[in-house]
Formats: sequence, C-alpha cells, structure tokens
Amino acid sequence: MTWLRSPIPGQHGALFPWAPVFLAMGIGLYISLRQEPPVALLWVSGGAGLAGLVLARRVGATLGPLMTALALVTLGMALAGARAHRVAGPVLDYRYYGPIEGRVVAIDRSYSDALRLTLDRVVLFDTAPDRTPLRVRVSLHGDQRWLDPEPGMTVILTGHLSAPNGPAEPGGFDFRRHAWFQRIGAVGYTRTPVLMIEPAGRGVVLARLRTRLADRIKARLPGETGGFAAAILTGDRSAVGRETLSALRDSNLAHLLAISGLHMGLLAGTVFGALRLALLSVPALGLRVPAKKIAALGALAAAGGYLALSGANVATVRAFVMVAVILGAVLVDRRALSLRAVALAATILLVITPEALFGSGFQMSFAATTALVVVFGLMRGKLRGWPAPLRWGATLVLSSAVAGAATAPVAMAQFNRIAEYGLLANLASVPLMGALVMPSGVAALALMPFGGEALPLWVMGRGLDWILWVAESVSALPGAVGHVPAPPGAVLPLLAFGALVLCLWQGRARIAGLAPSLVAVWLWAGAERPVLLVSGDGALVGVMTEAGRALSRESGAGFVAGIWLENDGDGADQAEGFARWPGASGKSWAVLERGTLRLRHLRGKTGLERLGRCAAGEIVVTDREADVSGGCLLLSAKELAATGAVAWYPDGAGLRAVTTGEISGQRLWTPKLDQENPARSWDIRETPLGFAAKQEGRQARSGGLRSLNMRRHALENR
Repeated sequence: MTWLRSPIPGQHGALFPWAPVFLAMGIGLYISLRQEPPVALLWVSGGAGLAGLVLARRVGATLGPLMTALALVTLGMALAGARAHRVAGPVLDYRYYGPIEGRVVAIDRSYSDALRLTLDRVVLFDTAPDRTPLRVRVSLHGDQRWLDPEPGMTVILTGHLSAPNGPAEPGGFDFRRHAWFQRIGAVGYTRTPVLMIEPAGRGVVLARLRTRLADRIKARLPGETGGFAAAILTGDRSAVGRETLSALRDSNLAHLLAISGLHMGLLAGTVFGALRLALLSVPALGLRVPAKKIAALGALAAAGGYLALSGANVATVRAFVMVAVILGAVLVDRRALSLRAVALAATILLVITPEALFGSGFQMSFAATTALVVVFGLMRGKLRGWPAPLRWGATLVLSSAVAGAATAPVAMAQFNRIAEYGLLANLASVPLMGALVMPSGVAALALMPFGGEALPLWVMGRGLDWILWVAESVSALPGAVGHVPAPPGAVLPLLAFGALVLCLWQGRARIAGLAPSLVAVWLWAGAERPVLLVSGDGALVGVMTEAGRALSRESGAGFVAGIWLENDGDGADQAEGFARWPGASGKSWAVLERGTLRLRHLRGKTGLERLGRCAAGEIVVTDREADVSGGCLLLSAKELAATGAVAWYPDGAGLRAVTTGEISGQRLWTPKLDQENPARSWDIRETPLGFAAKQEGRQARSGGLRSLNMRRHALENR
C-alpha cells in the first residue's frame, strides 16, 4: 500500500469537495444497471455505506479517505434506489381514450408550443384506482379560449393517453425515466374543450398566488417581455413563445429564463445589500447589531419566499440550496464562496433528489460555480491596484469566459449545439440582469401588495427588452449556432471527472486530469451515428445518406425527427430531412431503393393496404400490427412495442442492430416484456457498406446494402 500513502496525506483539508463526486458515482451506478436490484440489496448498500462512513474515521489518514469514497458510492446507489421506489406509481399500460378528470398542478408548454397541463388526483373511466397514474400530462390543442386554467382547478376533458415514451433512439435521453421521477404515469393530448368542474381550492394557495402574480405582471408588460418577466419572477413560462425560446437558446441566454443560481443569487444579493446598507445608514443601530448577519438572515428569508413563490422545481431548489449554504457561511463567519460550500450544496441536492444528477441544469450550474471558485481563487489579489472600472470590466469578462468554457461541453453534449457568440451575448446581457432587471423585479414584488409595482415593472421591462433584442440579434448572425453529433455515453462522465481532478486535486498530480478528458475527446471525435433508425412506434424511419439523415415523412413524429437530426449534429429540420429521401413517397407510405436494398415504410390503414407480399432482402416498417408472407424483415407495431426504437450501426461487412430494450434493460420505469413474445434484435449481414455520411469533416461509413442476408436473433427474456 506504499503507493497510496504518498498522495493521500497531501490532500489534507481538501478532500471534502470530493464527497458529492463519489456520491454521484453511486447514483450513476444505480441508474446504469440493466436489471433492477432487489430492495434488500439497496438496504444492505445503505447500511454498508453508513457503517463505512463511521469506520473510515478510525482507520487512519491513508485508508480512511479510500473507505469514505467507497462508502459514499454504495450510499449513493442506495439513495438513488430509495428515491426511485419512493416516487413509484402506476404507469398506464394501454392506450386510453375517454374522459380524464384531475386537479391542475402545473401549467407549461409542450415541444409543439401547445399549452400543457399536469394533473394529479386523476380519475379515468373504467380504470381501477390502483392502475390509475398518480399524475398525467395533457397537451391542449384546438380552441381552448374559454379556459383560463390555474393551479388547483379541477378539470375534465376527453383525450388520448398512453405511457410516457422511451428514448427516441437506443442510448438516447430516457423520457420514461424522467417521467417516473416526476410521478407522471401517462402523457397525451386533447382536441376538445377542457371544462372546469371545480375552482381552485385552499390546498394550493401558493400556486394560485403565483398564477395571479404572473397575470398581474403580464397585464403591465404585455407580449414576450411580460412572459419573460413572469418566468423569472414566478417560474411561469407558459407565456414565452417558441421563437423567443429558440432565440435565447441560440444566443446562449436561455439560462436567464430559468430561475437558477443566477436569479436566486441576484435576488439574495440585492436583499442582503439593501438590508445591510439600511442598517449601516443608521450609525446608532449599525454599531450595536451584527448588521452583516441580520442582512444574511433577511436575504435567506427572501430566497425562501422566492423558492415557494416560484413553484420549488428542481432547478429552483438547487439554486436555493446553493444560496442558503453561502448565507449560512456568512452566519457562522466562514468564507462564503469556497469549494467546500459548493460541495456541501451539491451533496444536499444529491441526497434530496438523486435524479437531479442527470439534469443539464445541475450539471451546468455546478460546472460553472466550481470553475469560477477555482479561477477566482487563483486570481485573488492579482487585480489589486488596477483602476476600479478596469478591474470591474476584467472581472466581468473573465467570469463570463470561465462560466462559458465550463458549461460549453455540457451544453454540447446535452443539446448538440454550440452558441458561437454566446460570450458576446452574455457580456451584453448579464450585467444588465444584475444591475437593473432583478433589483427592479424585487422592488416590484415588494410593492405589489400596495399597488406600487408599475414603475419598477416598467424599468424591468426596458431591461428585458434589451436582453430580448440581444438574443434576437445574436441568434440571427451568420453561423450563430454550430452543431455537433451526440457523444457516446462515457464521454460526459470522463470529461467531468477529468475537470474535477484538475480543479480539486492539490499539487502537480492534478495534471493527471487531462488523461480522462483526452480519452473523452477521442471517443467523441470517433462517435458513429446509426445508419438506419426506426422509431419505437414505427411512425418514422431515418436512413443516413451522403447529404445527411433522410426521413420517411415530412410532418408528424416531429419530436423524434428533431432529436434524430440534433443527435446527428445536423441543423436541418424535418422538411429538409424528408427532401433527402431518395425514393418514392406518399401521404401514408415511403419507399427507399438503393442497390439491392428496398425499404418500405407504411403508415396507418391506408399504408398497410400497400403491404401485400414482400421479398427477401426487403425491410418493411409499419406503425400497425401486421402479418406478411414472404422472406422480408417486418418491423410492425407489435414487435417494436417489445423492442422500442431500433438502430443499426456498421459492423464489419454488415450492420449490427441495437434496440432500446437492450440498452434500458428491466427497471422500475421500463415496461415488462411479454414473456410469450420476447423482444427481438435484428442484424443485417453480408452487406458491404456503400452509403457515405459526412459528419464533422470526416467520412462516416454508413448504410449501403447490397446482397442482404437478414437474420433474426431472439434476445434472452429480461
């Protein structure tokens, strides 16, 4: 053990920031399992983790940290498992159409920009309570102008529901898992009017207050400006249009819309500064009381009120915990901004909501905060002596550059895009947000009970108008958005671990953090996209061509189409993808012929009528249940329901099939496989590759397909 004794003692006093790192490893281990572990194993893991933390203090300075790390990993696994079981609820296992009754608990907008309601206390016709989801989410289409929904209102509607969808492609973001942790057991839509059957009751006072405040703000500031103001003050983003969201994302200003660490920090900082200044302005009072600590308590109370008012979603809870830790440090006379404070905030959040680890907000917030604390720690005292305006400008540019560099890999991996002028947009917007927008917003909220919010909201609106103008102008610049392909699953963890070693490890050995980072970059550069993709419901097919991915339909299945193109690193939309389809197509069918490959995509009853016989070497995809005579490979709705989305990758002289079922395994949030009809995987062999897909400046081997010899391989029952 001699090799362990040299580096560990050198980290004395600097190991606590590693606590959330190893806790996150345990959470990641639980989520990555292909089989749900027994509950007894989770209890054992939790007990072993707690025991390990206690024993680690008694085994010495060398083995103690190692035992602590192992204990935190096992404890993280237990915490994630406990959380997954605690939020468990029924998931709809069939397609439902009929009356839906429930209480509104959240209002937002869907991918298609439709108003969307999340309901609890759900009642479904002819569905037993033990099979009824705890929550459902319904998108509202059609004419809903006579409905003014607010949280707490009980509504009834006629709509379609089904279980939350799995990943759009194997290995992609798992929407089903995300919905599980939100206790959403069904999603759907309605095209008929939604009717109120009972007004909001007393149980959702804060939610109703939030809605009324948002309405009052939007009445004073109409249009997108009012929607922006309501979003950052109350968390209600339902009035922010899709075009505005797109402009904010493309200019790297979307973080200004979500109630995050920036907003919570600005609000707490404004209250802290105002209270401390007010106390010190009265010398007889300021000299007799601990003005700094009183101001910290006032700021903490204001932050708590902001948390409650904004709906206490995961991002806002994360921001509140970080601010509370910083203000707590002020109360106990410790340095407010330190790696220990950041680590404590991260640990608290991972204990409360382990699933937050996989959210882009959590990853980007802590990446930016950690990098800023480290860099400004190294810069401490370096700008002393500079003129104040120059020092302020240098600090602003440095903080924006550091935060942008720290969050860029996460944004690229999560959203497959790079905001090329994001630094410029943030330099033009963030100072105004801190100096004008948030202070005016705080004043508006404080004066609103007395009817005095008009002036501060007007000032706030002028600042938001500037930010929206910056977002629109920057996003419209040529080359404002770059696109990158989705990385393999190991890339982001490797990048994060390498960056953490560089930031947290003490001494020259921190340079070792470059190794996992370089491996991650190498893996990302060699990422290979699927040659052929079939959606989990058979509604869409995508084939890689020389021009990019060709899609089998021009409209419909737009959400899946968008994800496929984004993951390809392709800036095209669905209509452009459809224009690449090299074969014949109609409203309910599409045919692709390339060499000896013949692929038919048939949709609905009309498309199914064109099925007939099929020949060997042909692939037929349909979103309906179907039987076919002939030697073709048939992917019908029934088979795809068992496998989920299917992707084919180059594999020697053929194509290797990967299904969502293989990747996801059997977990609490995945549907149980039909034991009589096990999921299948299909490989395509003896197929010299011919298509070429240009990705990020290199030729990626793809599709081709002459002389097909297709074989079905039944997977083991899972």
